[in-house]
Amino acid sequence: MGKIIAVANQKGGVGKTTTTGNLGIGLARRGKKVLLIDADAQGSLTASLGYTEPDGLEITLAAVMGKLINDGEAEPGEGILHHEEGVDLMPGNIELSGLEVSLVNVMSRETVLRSYVDIVREDYDYILIDCMPSLGMITINALACADSILIPVQAAYLPVKGLQQLIKTIGKVKRQLNPGLEIEGILLTMVDSRTNYAKDISSMLRESYGSRVRIFANVIPVSVRAAEISAEGVSIYRHDPKGKVASAYDSLTEEVLADGQ
Repeated sequence: MGKIIAVANQKGGVGKTTTTGNLGIGLARRGKKVLLIDADAQGSLTASLGYTEPDGLEITLAAVMGKLINDGEAEPGEGILHHEEGVDLMPGNIELSGLEVSLVNVMSRETVLRSYVDIVREDYDYILIDCMPSLGMITINALACADSILIPVQAAYLPVKGLQQLIKTIGKVKRQLNPGLEIEGILLTMVDSRTNYAKDISSMLRESYGSRVRIFANVIPVSVRAAEISAEGVSIYRHDPKGKVASAYDSLTEEVLADGQ
């Protein structure tokens, strides 16, 4: 059975999508079967993997979850796209916004995504879910079906402060919906290691959360090359294979794999 990791943070712009894509492709490069699920209405993961018009796709996560809400059957491979770098993708788009609103009135509304994941889980070693930058119903669905949560945090004061709310929500989901839920770890992103500020933030994070939550040894450096990949439709391994960001995601992949041993 595949391991399900939700990549979540209610703050936007912290590197969730970049991390989901590059970690997923990093795992695939090591021979793992990987499904990426784009659970963000902005469709950023879908667009960054080269499907530049997510809103024009016929079958997306919203369509499949809509089927399950209406007691329909979802086929295991339905709507899944295959990326040239060896990962599969269940795309997301703006329709997820409408679905989020309609979920409010649905029975077992927190576990619709879990029903979908149960259908595809045995085909994959890892399923990574790119969550919306909010703690709305779709994100709660992702947390309710995940084995663990990877939290990317930008190396800045406010994003680190905002973690308290997320960790509270994770605790609530663990108590009420998903007793097996763990925090995979906190990943510092966009780190400018030349500055004292980044070092101070890193120390603050370790002091505040290090005793309760694992903080990944690897940090993702700030890089123009990493910002360019979303327009290229490929991973950092293709775009800048010898760069520091590719090396950092490679090391992160090793850390995540070591957990699964």
